[in-house]
Parts: sequence; C-alpha cells; structure tokens
Amino acid sequence: MNRRRFLFIAAAAAFSGTAQAQTTTWQADMLGGTVRVDLRGPRGLCEDTARRIGATIAEVEAAASLFKADSALCRLNSASYLDNPPPVLLALLHLSDHLHKATGGLFDPTVQPLWRALAEGRSPAEGRIAIGWERVSIGPAIRLAEGQALTFNGIAQGYAADRVRNLLRDAGYGQALVEMGEFAAIGGPFSVAVEDPALGEIAIRRLTGNAIATSSPSAMLIGNAFHILGPGGERPCWSTISVEAESAAAADGFSTAFCLMPAADIRAALRRTRSITRVTAVDLAGDVSTF
Repeated sequence: MNRRRFLFIAAAAAFSGTAQAQTTTWQADMLGGTVRVDLRGPRGLCEDTARRIGATIAEVEAAASLFKADSALCRLNSASYLDNPPPVLLALLHLSDHLHKATGGLFDPTVQPLWRALAEGRSPAEGRIAIGWERVSIGPAIRLAEGQALTFNGIAQGYAADRVRNLLRDAGYGQALVEMGEFAAIGGPFSVAVEDPALGEIAIRRLTGNAIATSSPSAMLIGNAFHILGPGGERPCWSTISVEAESAAAADGFSTAFCLMPAADIRAALRRTRSITRVTAVDLAGDVSTF
C-alpha cells in the first residue's frame, strides 16, 4: 500500500522570449510522492512561482493529509470536531458534498474507518457502522458522528492540481501540464495515456485546457479488498474508469465514484453534470466503452 509516486509540473511562460527563457527545476517530497517542478521563463519568475507552488501544496497537506498528525483532517478525525477549519478543508468538504449528491451517495469520505479496519486486518463491521456523509455537520465548526473519520484521498490531489494550475495561469504561464496522479492542463494539446492494470494502455487522450483522472480499483489492494470502497458495500463494476472534465478535482472524485456505478447510472449522472466531457470505461471482461 505504500506506493511512491513521482508528481510532475512542467510549464512555459507565455511571454518569455527565446533569449531570456531558461528552465528552473524545483523538487520536494510532498503529497505522498516526490514533486518535481520544471518551469521555463525568466529565472526570477520561475523561482517565485516554484516557491508559491510549494506553499500551495503544503497548504493542502496541512489541511487534508492523513499522514501528518498535526493536519486539520487528522485533528478532526481524532476529536470528532474542529473549530475554525482552514479554507482548504472547507473547500474539500463542500466539493465532497457536491460529489456525494451528484453520485447518489457513492462518493463518501466517511469510508475511512472501513478503510482502516481492512488495512489493519480487523472486521469491517465496525467501520461500516460509522459510514454516513449525511451525519457530518459542516459549519463554523466541523462535527463528525461517533466513530466517524474522513478521507479526501479521492479528491485532494485533483484539488491540489487545480490550485497549482490556477497559480500558473495567474503568473502568466501559457502552456502547462500538472500531474499529481491526475492531470490538469493550461493550453496544449498534451497527450496523456489511459492505462488499465490488466490491458495496459487503452487510449491516448489530448488535453487542451482541461483535466483527466483515472481510477482502477485493482491498482491497490487493502488486504484482499479493492482500495475503492462502496459506502453501502457496493463492489466495483469496472476495471478502470477515466474521466475528462473541466477541473481535476471533479475528474478525480467522479472517476472514483463511477467505478462503483453501472453504465446506466453513469449516463444518468452525466446528464446532470455538464462539467464532464468524456468517460472511458474498461469493464471486468476487458471491453472498453466511452460515454
């Protein structure tokens, strides 16, 4: 379960001439992997932008990491309440609430106790009792019901990718590809491979200012269970789901929930959600479909 990931951000300033442009590289261990930033443009702009990218990712970690004991999320999970939650945590809670409603409850951050029970080899019964997004109170203080804990592993990386993309756009970068498990683009086109654990590469998608996220339930196991958990005991219907959308956070969250939804339910969700432009699905028999 401890997979090391390499996260990559490459961008070129829209207004930099050939003579003044140079590549500045910045690297740090963040978001459960190594983040490498390659920026092309005036050195001063690149150095300032790289620092701001690092600060942005650190802000997301401080709010939503399950691996930093002092993160706002860990403090909330430990105490079951949190006064004055940071803006990032509130943003993730509201995004999750939207996704929960848009997926008929299948996107549910309260699966964390079940995830832990499976990871620790305990009976999942106690973890299942704690599941229920409707029992999370979101206000000036965040309150969880007894036994509840949250995870934003199905949305936080996409949210971070969106934040970094916005930062780069505001700084004047006209071409950028942000890869944090999910891909978010400025300009383009950029070619991104969609891969399935059993079939390998199944498609090449071209990003032009949009985002893509891919989820494969069998890519990581928790004991003998898939790492994508249905809040009501639902099992994955698909080997891989890839979602193209305006934002990486939406692509991230929907790709997670769609793994648990039959084709008819995915189509119904797409009719309600205009931000999604395409879904690529690999079923358990290895057949590829596009919605």
